Amino acid sequence: METIEFKAEARSQVGKGSARAARRAGLVPAVIYGNKQPAVPITINANKWRQLMNKPGIFSQLMNIEVNSEKYFVLPRDIQQHPVSEEAEHVDFLRVTNNATVAVGINVEFINEDKCTGLKLGGVLNVVRAQVELNCPAISIPEKLTVDLEGLNVGHTIHISAIKLPEGCTPTITDRDFTVATIAAPRGGLGDSEEEDSTEEETEDKEENKSDS
Repeated sequence: METIEFKAEARSQVGKGSARAARRAGLVPAVIYGNKQPAVPITINANKWRQLMNKPGIFSQLMNIEVNSEKYFVLPRDIQQHPVSEEAEHVDFLRVTNNATVAVGINVEFINEDKCTGLKLGGVLNVVRAQVELNCPAISIPEKLTVDLEGLNVGHTIHISAIKLPEGCTPTITDRDFTVATIAAPRGGLGDSEEEDSTEEETEDKEENKSDS
């Protein structure tokens, strides 16, 4: 994932009063913290941040923030938003290093829906986890995880073990092989002809697997 670079201004004062003044000036109060170093209060341009905040996977987006000619390598960790306007009111950034490992939520992308046997038979893709939390090297956070639906039939369950994870990444949940998605049967079930088609395709798949082995 490409690192985003932008500039920010140091805040000389903290507290509710200075935060409100910053927002009136078109700025978002924020803080850079972590890595056993003092926190750095900053303000960022509200328009710039609005564009970044609406990007998919913002909490796994690496950023280089320049403050007074000094750069901070960070990840967004928390965004406080106004309950009505949903505009950002405060942002927390976590310092990271090249050797750091961070827990981040990675979006899951499903491909080849048009080649999915179960969906062609009228089944439904039931997404259990649209995002999976992984422990990842801070300098190589994946943009997404990809699940190939080609050939999957009604009743198929996609577990995390079936998804190829990027090098160095592991699920934060380790006590079970959790479900990411399933191919559910359509309401009312499959018709007789659809069940026959499904059975024939499963048989063909098994025969192909035997011949491959």
